[in-house]
Amino acid sequence: MPLSLVARPTWCDRWLGLAVLVPLPLWGLLSLWMPLASGFDLPLREPLLYLQVALLYPVLEEIVFRGALQGYLQERLAGRQVGGVSLANLLTSLLFSLTHLIFRSATTAMLVFLPSLIFGYFRERDGGLRIPIALHCYYNGGFYLLFVS
Repeated sequence: MPLSLVARPTWCDRWLGLAVLVPLPLWGLLSLWMPLASGFDLPLREPLLYLQVALLYPVLEEIVFRGALQGYLQERLAGRQVGGVSLANLLTSLLFSLTHLIFRSATTAMLVFLPSLIFGYFRERDGGLRIPIALHCYYNGGFYLLFVS
């Protein structure tokens, strides 16, 4: 079979690679305004808390927001876009950000908007939740490791 007809593995995906790199400079910028965690030992010191924020919450949030809500909106708003982003992804990301106001600050709610759009992009592109969940776990895990003492 010619090489061009073989599906590229996920790890060769340039958009996924970019999505993995995106938080690195953003975390660097955030460190100018937020103090870094004192020992980067939250996973060892508070393993249950870290597992909640790095694994449990991302899985649940992706099932609810990208799986159920965005899936529903995709069916109802098929093909509608705003600035190159599907209306389903945009509305889901707005609601996702607003729900963070319940337990977090307005700044945090704003900061989750861009990652939410990224998760939504992969939900629509691949039709599943595997990549959005993995990215969400990575983003949350990295943020809590770097900024929560």
